[in-house]
Amino acid sequence: MPKITFLGAGSMVFAKNILGDSMLKPALRDSHIALYDIDPERLSDSKLMLENLNANINENRSKITTHLGVENRKKALDGADYVINAIQVGGYKPSTVIDFEIPKKYGLRQTIADTLGIGGIFRALRTIPVMFDFAREMETVCPNAWLLNYTNPASMNAGAMLRGTGVKTVALCHSVQNCARKLLQILQMLDDVKDLRWRIAGINHQAWLLDIRDGNRDLYPEVRRRGAEALKKLRKLGGAKVEADARKRLGDKWRDDPDACIAHNMVRLEIMNQFGYYHTESSEHASEYVPWFIKAGHPELIDEYNIPLDEYITRCIDQIENWKKQRKELVGKALTHEQTQEFGSGIMNAMETDVPFRIHGNVLNNGLITNLPSKAVVEVPCLVDKNGVQGCYVGDLPEVCAAINRLSINVQLLTLEALLTGKKDPVYQAAMLDSHAAAELTLDEIRNMCDDLFEAHGDMLPKLT
Repeated sequence: MPKITFLGAGSMVFAKNILGDSMLKPALRDSHIALYDIDPERLSDSKLMLENLNANINENRSKITTHLGVENRKKALDGADYVINAIQVGGYKPSTVIDFEIPKKYGLRQTIADTLGIGGIFRALRTIPVMFDFAREMETVCPNAWLLNYTNPASMNAGAMLRGTGVKTVALCHSVQNCARKLLQILQMLDDVKDLRWRIAGINHQAWLLDIRDGNRDLYPEVRRRGAEALKKLRKLGGAKVEADARKRLGDKWRDDPDACIAHNMVRLEIMNQFGYYHTESSEHASEYVPWFIKAGHPELIDEYNIPLDEYITRCIDQIENWKKQRKELVGKALTHEQTQEFGSGIMNAMETDVPFRIHGNVLNNGLITNLPSKAVVEVPCLVDKNGVQGCYVGDLPEVCAAINRLSINVQLLTLEALLTGKKDPVYQAAMLDSHAAAELTLDEIRNMCDDLFEAHGDMLPKLT
């Protein structure tokens, strides 16, 4: 009977997706599911939700236990075969608010702030020390377990575990699975495609759609042509206005408006227009990873490219307001579940059964992408079986794709240097080399902003010297 430990089990929707998927896999149906969290109410709710799922879709075959607080974490991990990480250190308040509000005082605006940029750096600084605590306990009580990390910043978290601990780790995301299909959908090409084939590689939230075909027919020329035409049209209209008008007219069905769907993806389409390749993550994420879109000196770009500043703050507020309704649905006795596209259950199933399963995972490069640094964490096709997660060789990315990735990797590697050495200077240097911060602020402003963030986060951060 496999043991699956879920760290951050109060993330109820995510727990439902990963663990509900597992209950649908014959090799995982009899698992011991150990739920760990530091919030007693959320932990209790997750247990009730999973007990309902277990009864409704799994004939009560899974054993479910709960483990509250740091003092009980080792028991949750004891004997685990798989450990799923879905924590958020510091939560919405105070940490996420701090990550947005202090940079804003310096004129630096963000959208999501969980992967790169100032927000991503400081999220890594407060998250990775907690993950090191997990690792020390895992090395003692479940040394052969695989850690499936879903917590952002995924690349930095995985890099820290792979370089700083002995824990077998893969970081997972859900931005790859539907990238090609959704691109064809927004460009109104999907209905004519009979045999969709695609190839993706790069880094997390900035992996590149290297090839897209219908059988042997290359779709990229038409994709690029339609993307460029759509951009030209919607930039004149204003992408933000187009999407807002569709939401006003159609409500929750705003995606039925083709122009609104394009307006929601304008940054990604512009990157493809300028550099030739579409990438996996959303425009709201992409806009803050590069220096070209969020610019104090060009405020018109925000409306033109439909960039939702402070988007993650808005999402958090909406989730808090809607929580009571969502909780009622999730703990309902009639709760059921259908297989999602998350990779987690497929990975565990492949390791249990030795039936190979292909994913896109974040692993240490070590020559998989030959024109990116070996110490970087890359997002590449991976084969999973009883041997674990094995990254597949990609070779060189197109040089322009690798160049953009390297800008992000600089920030990631310096942030990890700070955490692995205990030194503070690499944090400043990571921030100074961040594309967005460097385009907007002076060196003194960046250093002062980092000092303000260190002070505001206080004991949430490690003591760096």
